[in-house]
Amino acid sequence: MTTVIIGAGLAGLTAARVLQGKDVILLDKGKSAGGRLATRRIGNGKADHGAQFFTVRTKELQSAAEDWLKSGLIKKWFGDHHPRYIGVNGMNSIAKYLAEGLDVRTDTEAIKVSETEKGYRIDCRNGEVFTAEYLLITAPAPQAAALLEAGGIKDTEELKNIVFNPCYTAMLTLKEAQSVNQEGHLQSDLPEGIERIADQSRKGISKEPIVSVYTTGKWAKQHENLEAEEVLKKMLFLVKEIVPADLIEEVQLKRWRYAEAEKPYPQSYLELEKKVPLLVAGDAFLRSDDSAGKTRFESAYISGLDAGERLLEIMR
Repeated sequence: MTTVIIGAGLAGLTAARVLQGKDVILLDKGKSAGGRLATRRIGNGKADHGAQFFTVRTKELQSAAEDWLKSGLIKKWFGDHHPRYIGVNGMNSIAKYLAEGLDVRTDTEAIKVSETEKGYRIDCRNGEVFTAEYLLITAPAPQAAALLEAGGIKDTEELKNIVFNPCYTAMLTLKEAQSVNQEGHLQSDLPEGIERIADQSRKGISKEPIVSVYTTGKWAKQHENLEAEEVLKKMLFLVKEIVPADLIEEVQLKRWRYAEAEKPYPQSYLELEKKVPLLVAGDAFLRSDDSAGKTRFESAYISGLDAGERLLEIMR
């Protein structure tokens, strides 16, 4: 019996690891697995431009992090209270590790999910069609709702109530090193509209001096109708006192449409009451006792873990 997971970000990969040994296929519209565990090569350097790090509050992620530390996959970046952990070779290296041995179909965008007599039919933009006895959707909630409605499944109100803020990330290659502070991470006393600045060379993943600059969700939403060139111009103006324009050699921009949920779902996954089980999970789905109360690496990991275990329970 086949399980299809739509979305090969952290939640989808984690769920698939729980289900290893079962017939599981992951579909992702991207060129590689990982979602916001994203690392981009720029010249001889590289930059994380999605999640910069992760912290640990749950015993489940703590156990995984200890294993990852022992294997050399991750390392501590900075911080004593809730240390910030990073992928030694960039955050996407964590996704690549989790994807090992899994059947991940990239460049495969699901566009419609329909109910069948024995499960679900998933139509993809490239013309491929998949059938599943069990289905887990880990794409952002608005996309999940659109997939279901495209196939005539109308139980999407709870998904529509999960509203996301966007985010812009500018990756700035510098002519010479210009560390933002001792740790290489700045998240306070920043200009209004800037969420954080991360120095990728000080972080230890880039041979070239590159900094990643993130906007706040509010700023990104206010400027999301502008052309990329104008967004970059405004971002560079905001950080000109921290990263002088005459030091910038190259700029690249990434827009994350679903960066952070304004109001996360109060359970780690949503199970739609269908004849055949259908689950939706992701970083916007938080356990009721989540101490941070916001979308992040850990919420995606725990959501995928819980959804995977729920599918195992259903299979039994």
